[in-house]
Amino acid sequence: MAKRRPKRTALRRRARAARDDTNAADYRREILRELERAGEPLTPRELAQRLDIRKRERRAFSAGRAALERSGDILQNRAGALLVARRIALVAGRVEGHPDGHGLLMPDEGGPTIYLPPHEMRSLMHGDRAAVRISGSDARGRPVGTLVDVLERAKRRIVGRLHDERGVRILVPEDRRIAHDILVPDAGKARAGEVVTVDLIEPPAPHTQPVGRVTEVLGHYADPGLEIEIALRKFDLPHRFSRQALALAKSEPDEVREEDRRGRRDLRELEFVTIDGETAKDFDDAVYCEREARGLRLWVAIADVSHYVKHGDALDLDARERGTSVYFPRRVIPMLPEKLSNGICSLNPNVDRLAVVCEVEVSAQGELGRYEFYPAVFRSHARLTYTKVWADISSGRPPAHLARLQELFQVLYRSREKRGAIDFETVETRMIFDAKGKIERIVPEARNDAHRIIEECMLAANVCAGSFIARHKQPVLYRVHDVPSEEKVAALRAFLAELGLQLPGGDIPKPRDYAALLEKIRGRPDFNLLQTVLLRSLKQAMYTPQNVGHFGLAYEAYVHFTSPIRRYPDLLVHRAIKALLAGKRYDGGLDWEALGRHCSETERRADDASRDVESWLKCYYMREHVGETFGGTITGVVPFGLFVTLDDYFVDGLVHISELGRDYFQYDGARHLLYGERTKKRFRLADRMKVKLMRVDVDQRKIDLVPAESGK
Repeated sequence: MAKRRPKRTALRRRARAARDDTNAADYRREILRELERAGEPLTPRELAQRLDIRKRERRAFSAGRAALERSGDILQNRAGALLVARRIALVAGRVEGHPDGHGLLMPDEGGPTIYLPPHEMRSLMHGDRAAVRISGSDARGRPVGTLVDVLERAKRRIVGRLHDERGVRILVPEDRRIAHDILVPDAGKARAGEVVTVDLIEPPAPHTQPVGRVTEVLGHYADPGLEIEIALRKFDLPHRFSRQALALAKSEPDEVREEDRRGRRDLRELEFVTIDGETAKDFDDAVYCEREARGLRLWVAIADVSHYVKHGDALDLDARERGTSVYFPRRVIPMLPEKLSNGICSLNPNVDRLAVVCEVEVSAQGELGRYEFYPAVFRSHARLTYTKVWADISSGRPPAHLARLQELFQVLYRSREKRGAIDFETVETRMIFDAKGKIERIVPEARNDAHRIIEECMLAANVCAGSFIARHKQPVLYRVHDVPSEEKVAALRAFLAELGLQLPGGDIPKPRDYAALLEKIRGRPDFNLLQTVLLRSLKQAMYTPQNVGHFGLAYEAYVHFTSPIRRYPDLLVHRAIKALLAGKRYDGGLDWEALGRHCSETERRADDASRDVESWLKCYYMREHVGETFGGTITGVVPFGLFVTLDDYFVDGLVHISELGRDYFQYDGARHLLYGERTKKRFRLADRMKVKLMRVDVDQRKIDLVPAESGK
């Protein structure tokens, strides 16, 4: 008699039992497969029966089902049955709110953004994840979405100012992308006008406002430093370390111990120095250089953070969540507790420190030769500043060790030009504050050879690290800068053609094509305009395990190795290098794709938060200058007007299109201009403009300008 064939569910059960650790991911695959096979919606109970889920499996099964609902792969209808989202043409994604009340859905799987009208946003808030059905298109050709389900709520704690409207307390969120006012039935001791945070008790619904409860009173709007406290909460920046992380940091030594030195090269006699800004407190890198018969030899010592922060420990988990240190004017939110970031990990002068060293030969032509990485113990012989180094170099009689570093920079920079790396000229600014923490003035920060020395040394170490890791096929997060899109290149070429210029290189130009064009236009009066247009045609750099090279720097493999105190990807690179040196591999069960997205997002989040604080401070500063006239440069052209950067103040304001005169102004995005049909007036990117400051709205970070000749 033929042996009876076991049921499909029994086979699955045996396979699950054979595994050492059952997890929700296994059930996610089976749930999706079974729902697809059923061809009809199933209740959770029916699905569990079809999969023959036993009692001990229920928790993992439920976790897998919940994960699929959060990701938008499945959803539950009003009858309580589960459906496969793609079978009913649903699109899942993250919602981006707009101050005007509408929103955009950014699809998880990529593709065009979906417009969400204000009435669809009544149940949604910025940052939520939702599933929508495409219901048509708007006047601009964008797909329009109809909300089907809210998959995940993002904002649980919201910061804003408390208002009293006829005895009803409401919170107006600081994040203008949240268009809802939040009802606060019980504000406790908080008073109207104060800045508070609330926990969301009830989310918004089509006919009801969201409801919150006050959890924290931050103070009054103009209190010194409050703008940073607001930004921390507005951008959900982790700013308190866990108790476990603080306890672990406290247990770390204050100085390098004898057992820490074992197995490391001793470089304490080499004259390493750190070169940083005047206000820097965490020193990641130190450099030293010697001349040799056929060129130069460079040592780049980077703080060995991975010796103290182990994979998976409390410090590591906190650092991973933060992703990066966040730099505000007058305050830093570090990735690591101060005991490490400013203490044992920081390369402070005249004390022993542990480092991972990149030692590399540099030819007289600036080509990188043989290199090696190794753990070392060393000491920085001086804490130098860019200002001091530049003064020494400018004097013509720098100390010998700085003279060698300057020589190294010069040969590396020539090689950079030969390689065709793109080098844009940018102006950095620094805020000078008064005793009350408000801006006294804003000054430009000159970029000189002292900055470039360190920049070229760090680039050399990073590219050696990228080459070393790529050669060994070790998973890691590369710092990639992909080639520009064909659409952006085509638009750029159309713009350049009107000026009698061209960008060589075919459909996909190379970095040297950009560099050659930059060099050609450097002396032109419209150089700033052309440089800005070139820069905007490029993609944004990001972290990913896929090595597609770095277009802007013209490197085939590039990683961030030189800042492990303040960037999590650098810490991962250190672990990877040390594992390879030990004949092992570093993996740690990491989802490298997800980690790359997370680190890219935390980098953008930190930049957004820093810009938000700077904008607040600048608006507060410019309140005293309302009614004054300024010279400026048009730095942005948009359909609704012009953004102008004011001379000497380095502050941006908007000239609304309605202030440009009695005319119909048409927007030409390809040529970056607004032109009047009747008057033939043209306002183009990088044009000079005289403007009058009319209004400053500190709450919304807005500065309103008008052309000076029409100032009212």
